[in-house]
Formats: sequence, C-alpha cells, structure tokens
Amino acid sequence: MAKTVHTVAVVGAGKIGELVLSGLLRSGWPVDRLLATARRPSRAEDLTARYGVRVVDNLTAVAEAEVLAVAVKPQDAAALLDDIGPKVPADKLVISLCAGLPTTFFARRLSEGTPVVRVMTNTPALVDQAMTAISAGAHATGEHLALAEEMFSPLGATVRVPESQQDAVTALSGSGPAYFYLLVEAMIDAGILLGLPRQVAHELIVQTAIGSAVMLRDSGEHPVKLREAVTSPAGTTISAIRELEKHGVRAALLAALEAARDRARELATQAD
Repeated sequence: MAKTVHTVAVVGAGKIGELVLSGLLRSGWPVDRLLATARRPSRAEDLTARYGVRVVDNLTAVAEAEVLAVAVKPQDAAALLDDIGPKVPADKLVISLCAGLPTTFFARRLSEGTPVVRVMTNTPALVDQAMTAISAGAHATGEHLALAEEMFSPLGATVRVPESQQDAVTALSGSGPAYFYLLVEAMIDAGILLGLPRQVAHELIVQTAIGSAVMLRDSGEHPVKLREAVTSPAGTTISAIRELEKHGVRAALLAALEAARDRARELATQAD
C-alpha cells in the first residue's frame, strides 16, 4: 500500500459500494480513512455495525474525503451531482462506479479540471476475485489511475482500458457473473433431469466450473484447445456440443452481450 493512505468516501453505499468498502477493509485500509453515505438511516446503521465505518451526509463526505467513489444508481447520479458537484474542489479524485455513465457526464457537473476515473467491477469482489476495468477521464493522470488500482487490486484483477470500451466491459464482465450463474443453474436442472440428487448435481457442476476457470487462467491455452481436449471423436461431449450449436447457444450469447452493451448506452442517455 502507498505510504500516503487517502481518505475515501463511498457515496451511495449500496451493493457495489459495500463491495468496495468491505474489500478496502480486508486489504488493510484503515477504517478511520473510510467514510460512507447512505440514503436510509437503517442502511447507515447497518454499515456502521457491520464495518465500523462512519456514515455521513454527502456534503461532509465531500469536505473530508480526498477520493469520492460514487456508487449510486445511474438514474440517481444527476441529482446527486447537481447537489454536490459545485462543492467538489478540483483537486479531489472522483471515481465513478455508475454503470453506463461516461466521465464527461461527471465533468459537466464538476469544477473544471476535476479528475474522474471510471471503474467497472463485478460481484466476485466479495471473494476477492473481481474483474475491474479502469479508465481515465480527460483530467485523470497516471497517478490517479494508480490510486484507483491500489483501491481495487485487492478485490481481484484490474485492467486499464480506453473509456470507449467500458460499455463492452459492462456487458462482458460487469454483468458476466449472472451469465455463469444462469448456466450453472441450467446444468444443475439437467443433472436432476438425468436422475442425480440436487446437491450432488450442484457439487459436480460448481467444482467443474471452478476447475475449468482455473485451467483457463493458468494453462495459457486458448479455450478452443481446452475444449478439444475433452471432445473425443464420436463421444459424449461432441454429441452435447452438437445440440448446443443446434439450439444457437453461441448466437444467443452474442446477442445477449450486445443487448447488455446497448442497455449501458441507454442508461447514459436516460441519466442526462
């Protein structure tokens, strides 16, 4: 961790904001260097009880924190920035966790020259296995990107991408865990159909998913080669793959990710 530990305020500590708070604490970020804001008093009490962080109002967060991690819903971002934007000094770093919203959305509502870094992470941050993509806004420097990486690397892997690719990132990895959960759910149902008890089917598929993911990560092999290694001529696997292709699984995934990307773009338009 850097010698200078910045005070970070998570503005709008909902599901994603809580992921950031808990991850920073697990990584050793001092609790007295963390603030949070929450709309409901019951949520504020819950965060304080669970993590020991001080929950403050938005303007106090702006005054005391050096880094503002904005984690409100995209449709709530304009109202928030209309409220606090004029009061955010240009030397604060603003990190956006708002899906679909470009850094220009923030720049129009903040003081001229305020650095903004756009971040898309995902829910495996809960187990320190997130995939986080980081992009610089117009006034963000390499130092600002490094600080964002310092915050999010304890949650898993990080990658820097041009902001023009962030909607694709949202579709692929931001929403990605849901696709895998849906696939696992369907495979468990298939196991039950084939006569296995639910718990046995669950254990079989979950461990198979974990093992396959580790092989993908650690072997360095292209997924096609790994799939071919399982696919014997005239065997069971190729029979299953034929049915998947017949039912258009690959085309369905392509269409689904395009739909997710398009929805991210719509969110930006609606927020404006």
